[in-house]
Order: sequence, then structure tokens, then C-alpha cells
Amino acid sequence: MSLFKARDWWSTVLGEKEEFDQGCLCLADVDNTGNGQDKVIVGSFMGYLRIFNPHPVKTGDGAQAEDLLLEVHLRDPILQVEVGKFVSGTEMLHLAVLHSRKLCVYSVSGSLGNVEHGTQYQIKLMYEHNLQRTACNMTYGSFGGVKGRDLICIQSMDGMLMVFEQESYAFGRFLPGSLLPGPLAYSSRTDSFITVSSCRQVESYKYQVLAFATDADKRQETEQQKLGSGKRLVVDWTLNIGEQALDICIVSFNQSASSVFVLGERNFFCLKDNGQIRFMKKLDCSPSCFLPYCSVSEGTINTLIGNHSNMLHVYQDVTLKWATQLPHIPVAVRVGCLHDLKGVIVTLSDDGHLQCSYLGTDPSLFQAPKVESRELNYDELDIELKELQKIIKDVNKSQGVWPMTEREDDLKVSAMVSPNFDSVSVGVFADFQRQSTDVEVGADLVPSVTVKVTLQNRVTLQKIRLSVYVQPPLVLTCDQFTFEFMAPEMTRTVGFSVYLKGSCLPPELEGNTVVSYSRPTGIPRVSQCKFRLPLKLICLPGQPSKTASHKLTIDTNKSPVSLLSLFPGFANQSEDDQVNVMGFRFLGGSRVTLLASKTSQRYRIQSEQFEDLWLITNELIIRLQEYFEKQGIKDFACSFSGSMPLQEYFELIDHHFELRINGEKLEELLSERAVQFRAIQRRLLTRFKDKTPAPLQHLDTLLDGTYKQVIALADAVEENQDNLFQSFTRLKSATHLVILLIGLWQKLSADQIAILEAAFLPLQQDTQELGWEETVDAAISHLLKTCLSKSSKEQALNLSSQLSIPKDTSRLKKHITLLCDRLAKGGRLCLSTDAAAPQTMVMPGGCATIPESDLEERSVEQDSTDLFTNHKHLIVESPMPEVSPLQGVSE
Repeated sequence: MSLFKARDWWSTVLGEKEEFDQGCLCLADVDNTGNGQDKVIVGSFMGYLRIFNPHPVKTGDGAQAEDLLLEVHLRDPILQVEVGKFVSGTEMLHLAVLHSRKLCVYSVSGSLGNVEHGTQYQIKLMYEHNLQRTACNMTYGSFGGVKGRDLICIQSMDGMLMVFEQESYAFGRFLPGSLLPGPLAYSSRTDSFITVSSCRQVESYKYQVLAFATDADKRQETEQQKLGSGKRLVVDWTLNIGEQALDICIVSFNQSASSVFVLGERNFFCLKDNGQIRFMKKLDCSPSCFLPYCSVSEGTINTLIGNHSNMLHVYQDVTLKWATQLPHIPVAVRVGCLHDLKGVIVTLSDDGHLQCSYLGTDPSLFQAPKVESRELNYDELDIELKELQKIIKDVNKSQGVWPMTEREDDLKVSAMVSPNFDSVSVGVFADFQRQSTDVEVGADLVPSVTVKVTLQNRVTLQKIRLSVYVQPPLVLTCDQFTFEFMAPEMTRTVGFSVYLKGSCLPPELEGNTVVSYSRPTGIPRVSQCKFRLPLKLICLPGQPSKTASHKLTIDTNKSPVSLLSLFPGFANQSEDDQVNVMGFRFLGGSRVTLLASKTSQRYRIQSEQFEDLWLITNELIIRLQEYFEKQGIKDFACSFSGSMPLQEYFELIDHHFELRINGEKLEELLSERAVQFRAIQRRLLTRFKDKTPAPLQHLDTLLDGTYKQVIALADAVEENQDNLFQSFTRLKSATHLVILLIGLWQKLSADQIAILEAAFLPLQQDTQELGWEETVDAAISHLLKTCLSKSSKEQALNLSSQLSIPKDTSRLKKHITLLCDRLAKGGRLCLSTDAAAPQTMVMPGGCATIPESDLEERSVEQDSTDLFTNHKHLIVESPMPEVSPLQGVSE
């Protein structure tokens, strides 16, 4: 450990590619706690304001999350931050932030948090001044000897001093002969401003002279000034130092004398308050910042000087007392009291390295304890170890990974769906109020059903917010409910109606209610409850269809059940003898036919649209499970032995992707026409403003034509968005059906089906920035390279970290086919990497081999596609005899 190296007490790096300068660092008790602890305030040229309260657990720790009290983006670059009594009527400290064209004064306060996150800090704008000139730097103090408040003086880039008496602007004065602004400081003992001009001389100006001098808005002498009205701005004293100054600091540790410290490019000056040189020191290295502070020796002053050699020198007057190495070049240095540690040196580099350090070495306070010589009884230790292991094993068996909490008892949420429709259709009334025409579904009356959610709480709850979500195009009459307070043992019931809006079908009939609330201790909690909407909300009894383009068969292990008992609300009165065939007509107009075999244990679902099969198939399986559970039969199971309908699924994917591509093209074309429209407007505006009339050269005609094109393109974009929404809804329905069939085909567990749903249904809505195709392709590729991989070579491949819209859907379709192929060969879905081993078990289904290389993959791609798809009819098994008495409806 080097003695001459700064000991790192706490450090952090601020932002990325941000820049800082000497005015961007300040230490003060900005939140007025009164405990003498300083906070570190940092502003950057990128406009970020940060306030830190470092308290490392041990020396050298990096910044923790709780160390950052506040981080705000103020948009404008921050040139300087200072803390003082800047607000009238109070002596509390406030934060002044100087921007290039604005001065803002903020109040920093903290509110006590209710949970372990601690105090929450925020800033409040007290007032701001918009500057007429670009600012360079500022200083503050009790100008003119005022008591209990601080005034601010800002120096502009053209050499003007602007004085602000807190909320009001006082006056502005131009410094004589100013070319470039220099560092600025205020001496309270002499009530004067001290700066270094571009003539390389230190200049002092009395505040009273500035206040009574000629107004800055009148730089040229007028006749009244020549006659004696007003005073010229005269300098109090000057001193030529022969070099440009980097910084100025006024030090006054007693009332008898004060010193003016000036840091030059090669020398370090100490002046008396009348401009005479007290001493000067020639520096060996190019300095970057400095800070004078009090010395333990009477009559001397210590100074910290940082240089471009990553060194920090400590001078006592002109004598070098200590030199320490820093990990960066400091542009600002401060000394303060942090976390009850006095004299902490805080340095800031131009690229955002903020470090709190101290000098010297770390004392060793450790003393080795005396070794007690005693013999160990290993038999007793073995017995104690076995008892502890038994206790740990019993605890793990009785409890889960997480300890049981009381949140289930705090609030109970239950939802009840009304078995009957509303007497007055809310859907029709709501659509009439919205004057919407896209909800007209033929001549059908759109029904609505009421859902009641009941909240029962055991303890006092606050800020209860109930949110309800259903799958579009299902619509709620109200989806948000708020209660400020609920007393113990209180029951609240809210009701809302659900109806179908639009001609397409929802992908799910399940709704979700989420309740967020706060316990009496202030800790937030969340509870949820799901409810299932009735099928009759979107479906009506219909005539069975004799022919259909899409069919699938579900096998069961129990005797077929009468469809009239499974679907009592959909019995057709005119077809009472048809107990094993039933027709469904959705509100959108599509029809689905359900057939039950009389002899075999099979059910067939058929429709003209592939995605329409999902809701009836899912409803059939759910009702069959509920039926056999009521009968006390627990071994009921469904299966699917047909070929996977990937070809029909791929057609929906291609249609959805084509609408996305079309939407991108329309938006690009609309952007081009908008740019053209604005350009024509500018040309016309120029012609109209011209004093000499000139012909329009058909610009008005071109403007009218472009406007019509913009309107037409905007309508086309809206129409494409509506079509894309309907296509995405149909795609989600088809995806649910494919996942269901894969689960029945390979007898997947609930956890494996959940992994498939997470991979195939990652998005609630589709956007141009993040679409379904690229998201699903990335998820399936991850499964193929982890749990479904064949070799370690596939596991070593890295996936792209950036998602973008693909050129086509061939890669996605190939990966879906490979997923089904590897599941058929015995692959199992899991989130553990241990399961990513080569699969050797072969399942029935006659699948082609999984290719090891891209070349082999292309060669078997067509075979895999033919294997998993069947052109329109999805059933290849033996016929089911006596399915239905209907003529022509048989297998």
C-alpha cells in the first residue's frame, strides 16, 4: 500500500459520456437537516442533477442504490450549482442551478418513506430567471451588507454582470474593456467582486460602484451622461499576473483579514484584499483545480491543488506538505463532512468520476486473539450436525421457499358472473352513445353480461385500486374502481358489464381483476382473481353445417357424452333428435359444428375458418372435465393423434406479417407526403410575405393535391391498423389452438404448456416497433438452443440481442416446425439448463430426423412441412361410424 495514494472511501461513475467542469460540484446540507452532514450535489452538461449521501458499509465500497438521493434531468446544460439563502422570507438553504439561458432556484426536501426504501427526495422550483444573455458563471453572497439572505451575480459571455435580489432582477453592468469572461468571486469583507479579465490582470469592483454606475443597456455615452448624470464604472484596484486564471477563491477565516487566492496556468497567487501580493508559488505541473481551507497552524492557510498528472498537492502557504495520487484528473475539489467523517476530500473528473477519499493509511485495529487450546469431541459434533440437518429438512418440508405471509387474509377478492344477460343490452346502448358503426354485427342484438367483484378485507386498507381486464374486442363499461379507505371487516361490491365490440372474436373468454392496496404499515400489496365469461356472450345456437374446410378430432378415454347435457343453452328446438350434433353461430357470422361419435370416444369440431375452432374446442374440453369431475371420475383425459395443422397456422402468420409490412410502407409514404406538404407551405408562405407580388406557379394546386394524398394515406393507415388488429386477434386464437393440440398430442404438463404460452404469446398487443413474429422467433430459437438442443454445439450459439422486423416469415415457420419435430422425438420443455441434453427417446408420430447443419436442415425442411401439415382436412385416422344422422356429415 502506497503512503502517497488517496484512500478511496466511496466512489462512483456518473452517467455515460457526460461532461463536467469546476462549477458542477457543490457540498452543502441542501435538505436542511441541521445535523451538520453535507450532501454531494453534482450537475452535468447533459442536464442531469444528482444529489448523493454517501455512507459505505466499509471503506472503498462503490455507490449503492440508496446513496443516490435524487436524480433529475433538467434538459438544459448545467453550468454551475450553488447552495445558499436564495429565497426571501426564510433563511433555509436552497439550491441555485445556472443554465446557459436560465437561473433556477429549487427547494430540496425529503419525505419519510413507509417501507424499507427510506426517505424519498424531491425538488420544487421556487422561482427562475430567464436570461437575455448567455451565462458563463455566477457567484453569491450578502451584497451590500444585507443580513439573512444571499444575492446572486451572474457573468455573461460578453462581460456583463447581472445582479438578482432573490426573486427580482436588480441591475446589469458591463465590465469595461471586457473581451472574454474570467472566473468570478465575491469578497464579503470588502463588498467587492473580483475577476480576471482578458488582459490577464486581476480586477476588483465595489458593489456600490456597480449599483450606481450607468445602466448596462446604454453602453454609449449620451448627452445626459456628458452633463454629469450617472457614473462611469471604475475599477477599485488591478494587478497584472501575466497569465490567464483558472479559478478565484476568497478566504476569510477571521474578521481581521481576508485573502484572495488566484490559480493561474503556471503560478499560484495569494493577494491581500487591497490587491497587494502576499505570496506566490510557481507550480511544477499544469493545475486543474484548487481549494483553500483552514490550517491548524495560526496565520497560515492550507490549499489543495489538483493537476493534470493525477496528483493532489497540499500546500501550507508556499510549502508542499503532502502529495497524493488520484485515479483521475480532477476538475473540481471540495472538502466536507460526510457520514460523521470530517475532512473528506471530494473530487470530480471531467468524464464523471466522483470520488470521496482521505489521506494517509488505514490503521490496523485488529489484534489476534489468544488461542485456547482445547480438545474437540468429534462424536458430539457429528450428533449436533445431524440434529441441525434434520431441523433444516423438516422446515423445508413444512414450508415453501418463501415464508407464508398474511396477504391472503388481508383481502379476499371474488368475482361472480351473472348467469343471465342484462335486460337492456349495455353493448348496444354504449355503442349508440359512441356513435360507432364498426360494432354492428349483422342483425344480431349484441348481448351484455354483468360481472360483480366482491372485496372482503380483514384489516384496515388504504388506497385500494381495482383494475379489470378482458381480451379485446370484448369491452367493459368500467375498468377502474378506486376506494380511498376500507374499514376492517368491510365488504365492497362493484359491478360492470361486458359485451362484444367488433366483428372478430376474442382469443379468450377469461377476465382478470387485479387489486392493489396498502396495508396499515404502508407496505403495498396486490391480489388478483380471474373469472370466466359465458360462451353465449359471443355465440348463438346455429344450424349444423354438412361440409367444412377445417376439421379436427379430439380423442377421449371415456364414453361420449350427450352434447345436449354439455351445452344445454345451445340446443336447437327444431332438431331435438340430434343429440350428438350441435351448431354454433358466432356474432361475427362464422359457424362451427360439433359432432360426437355414437360408437367411438371421439369428438369432431369443424368450421370454415381455422381460428374459429379454438373457442369451441377449448369450451368442449373444459365442459367435459367439469362433467366427469361431477361424476367422480378422476382419470378422464383427452388426446390428439392427428397431424398438426401447421399449414393453416402459417397462412395466418403470413397474412399478419403482410399487414405489418404494408403498414410500414404506408407510414413511410405518409411521412414523405407530409414533408412535401410542409415544403409547399413554406414556399407559399414566402410568396405571400413577399412585398412584390409574384405568380404562385401552381403551388396552390400542388398543395391541394398533396393534402388529398395525405388524407387518403392517413385513412389507409387507419384501415390497415384495424385490419392488423383483427388479424392479430385471429392469430392469437389460432396460436391458442396450436398450443392446445401440442399439449394433447405430447401429453405435456401444465408447466410445459405455460412455457409454450410464454414463447408463442409474449405480447398483449402488436406494434410496428416490436411485433409478434420477431418476438416469437427469438423465444422459440432460445428453446431450440437450450432445453430442446441436440448437441452442445447448438447450446454454444448466441442469440441476437436486438429484435427487428424480419424480411419474411420463412425462418419463423422453420423454427416452429423444428419445435414440433423435437417434441415428437421426446424433447421436453423446461427452464433448467440441466435438461438441455441430447434426446434419445423416440415418440410415435413418424417424424423426420432433426438436421445437424443448415444444409441438412434445408434438405429436410420440405419433408417436415409435409409431415406436420395436412392441406385442408386435419384428420387422417380411421372413420368414425354413425357420427350424425345428418346426410353428408360423416367421417
